[in-house]
Amino acid sequence: MTAPVRPDDDLAVRRKRAVRTALVVGAIAVGIYLAFILSGVLGA
Repeated sequence: MTAPVRPDDDLAVRRKRAVRTALVVGAIAVGIYLAFILSGVLGA
């Protein structure tokens, strides 16, 4: 079983998850952007 989460800890956990989600979404966006650039350069 997990211990009850204090409100301060909950906020920190939620913030950490939000940052991780933002980084993942940003990385995906950069990957798509690079794919479009490379497809134009390589003419694929």
